[in-house]
Amino acid sequence: MHKLETIAERIRQNFDVRTAKRDEALKLARQLTRACSLAIRAVHRDDQEAMEATLAEAQNLADKLRDDLKMYPDLFFAGYTQDSLKEFVEANVTCALIQNQSLQTPEELGVQEATYLNGLAEVVGELRRRTLDILRSGYSEEAERLLGYMDEIYSVLVTMDYPDAITNGLRRQTDLARGIIEKTRGDVTFSLRGENLAEAIRTLSGRLNGGASDSESDRGLSLPMDEDD
Repeated sequence: MHKLETIAERIRQNFDVRTAKRDEALKLARQLTRACSLAIRAVHRDDQEAMEATLAEAQNLADKLRDDLKMYPDLFFAGYTQDSLKEFVEANVTCALIQNQSLQTPEELGVQEATYLNGLAEVVGELRRRTLDILRSGYSEEAERLLGYMDEIYSVLVTMDYPDAITNGLRRQTDLARGIIEKTRGDVTFSLRGENLAEAIRTLSGRLNGGASDSESDRGLSLPMDEDD
């Protein structure tokens, strides 16, 4: 039994290292999530400089998180780590689509497939937010473009019919995305109908005003007849 303490000491040392790695990973994950949130806020505010700066910060944090946990796959695939990388996907894809840039791949972002898909699902909510901001000023083709992206994302997500253990709960996220898209479609349709109605009213008003002006002009040109004539 004299070897037991030696074994226990080795285990304690290993646990000390793993605990330190876990604590550092938690810290990085929180910082990464914050940077991603700031990037999304910046793109909604059309603040290009802030968006680029926070995306670059997020990239550095994501790279460090992956490097630090390279030898600890169980910590890398823990919920908090993958959740922060999901936010990383959401921030990059949201910024790219709003700016009409190319969609990044999982390999380019350095994330797992399930994490990528769950990040895509959350992009739908950010695109709705952007669409509503646009619709406040009236119907726009830009809103239709974003709605088209939302439809494309959902059409892919709905085909991923695999167990939640493989997709990390993607099915629920897909259901939520569908509801968001339907609400957004209704908002865009309502705005378009309002725009069409406003245009019809303007056209009719212009015709009526034009007709009235012509009548007034005709009356103005008609000189009164002299009774002696």
